[in-house]
Amino acid sequence: MTRVLALVGSLRDGSVSRQLAETAAAVAAENVEVTLYEGLADVPFYNEDLDGEAAPAAAVALRDAAAEVDAVLIVTPEYNGTVSAVLKNAVDWLSRPYGAGALSGKPVAIVSQSPSQNAAKWALEDAVKVVGIAGGKVVDAGSLSVGETFGKFGGEHAKEHAETAQQVATVVAALAEATKVLADA
Repeated sequence: MTRVLALVGSLRDGSVSRQLAETAAAVAAENVEVTLYEGLADVPFYNEDLDGEAAPAAAVALRDAAAEVDAVLIVTPEYNGTVSAVLKNAVDWLSRPYGAGALSGKPVAIVSQSPSQNAAKWALEDAVKVVGIAGGKVVDAGSLSVGETFGKFGGEHAKEHAETAQQVATVVAALAEATKVLADA
């Protein structure tokens, strides 16, 4: 069983980012389990003074959850041309201690979304950069930008859009395959 932790960069319950993460869980192969992390709103902004033996419980829980899985799926909206602060903060906590953080050497796939035609490509590019610097191994075939989400999904859940569901399934499959390649290396 390949275990994947999905980090959603929007805290809103009905967000398209959350719907795409839910889609990933719904379309994953039988041997892949995608779990949405529910505690990002509780993680304080990264502050090295807080990090250490007495790190905040919410940050420790995030690190533990990421350490226990085989791979991470990041689903991000684009806020002001980049990733959301909540997602960047999660990566900051997961990057520590430097060189040995919970993302270090772990396969990561990134899905970005936006109602614009740009499809949150800037957020995707920034997420790839941030995750790479944090030590994660961004899966080349594990990136997807979904644009024009309002017109594409309307009032339906993202998983009801067949093309998007198939694209998300491809990303999850590539992520699962990357865990096997790293394990065999």
